[in-house]
Amino acid sequence: MNKDIKYFGIDISRLVFDVTDSDGNYYQFKNNELGFKKFSKFLNSHSHCVMEATGYYHYQLAYHLLEFGIKVSVENPLSVKRFIQMGLSKVKTDKSDSKLICAYAEQVELKLWKGNSKEEIECLQIVRTLSVYTKQSTMLKNKLHGEDVLGNPSKVVVRSLKRSLKQLQKEMADLEDKLLVLVKTEHQDLLTRLKTIPGIGTKTAIMLVVLTGGFDRFTNASELCSYAGLTPIIRQSGSSVKGRPRISKMGNQKLRNLLFMCSFNACKHNKACRDLYERIVAKGKSKKLALIAVCNKLLKQAFAIAKSGLIYDGNYKSTLVKN
Repeated sequence: MNKDIKYFGIDISRLVFDVTDSDGNYYQFKNNELGFKKFSKFLNSHSHCVMEATGYYHYQLAYHLLEFGIKVSVENPLSVKRFIQMGLSKVKTDKSDSKLICAYAEQVELKLWKGNSKEEIECLQIVRTLSVYTKQSTMLKNKLHGEDVLGNPSKVVVRSLKRSLKQLQKEMADLEDKLLVLVKTEHQDLLTRLKTIPGIGTKTAIMLVVLTGGFDRFTNASELCSYAGLTPIIRQSGSSVKGRPRISKMGNQKLRNLLFMCSFNACKHNKACRDLYERIVAKGKSKKLALIAVCNKLLKQAFAIAKSGLIYDGNYKSTLVKN
């Protein structure tokens, strides 16, 4: 804790946000531009605002504070939740939460939140929209299949479903083209180097760049693996509790699923990944566990390439060679 800094714990909901500062003062403001301006009057260069990543509700306030040069930290809700549970608090209100977030800020090492550029925000919005469209596309395909299985499908229904599917696929293609242009504008070199990794194609490379912010938010590969939820959890206590190790899954599910799909191809074409997979399976471990290890390997290869400015070479021990 820095004694020169005044912390502000912020609990945000759709309509309002509750604030408690280091001196114990409590405020409540509307979660809109007017409320942001009123809150800003209490802040100065020594202020540090701390909030949870609560869906989308925290973004506008965080960017407003960042614009005015205020230090901002957006913390993992699970970390804050664990801290609150350790305090054995029996009260659960927005006011008490803001107080506990302030106490959390005073006792842990915080990372400053830097936000995203307009291009990064647009890329993330496109990725989220593509995710929705992909689900809708799968639903339409399943519906078409279902109508066909039933026999004597209605021509009107089938035409309608096919029109919807065709339009949806066109929208997806347009968004993918736009996403490619945006990523190339900011990360053309990185995109080219990532595609040299066997098992990672153009679409996967694009998603890796977008979901990791061009790998700029991570200082080492372990942080990145934790972000993807691929780090193991070991449950052992004394001689009686010996739980099976498993991945945490406390991370970006989209990134984790993406890597898992890539792991099948990597086992065939990526020598380092194939050797790792075969070695784990030979020890009697499950194939799923081996594939998760391959996911980790792929992510570490991508991180190394992103940070070093090198390209992949399967014949080199570090899997890298100068470009």
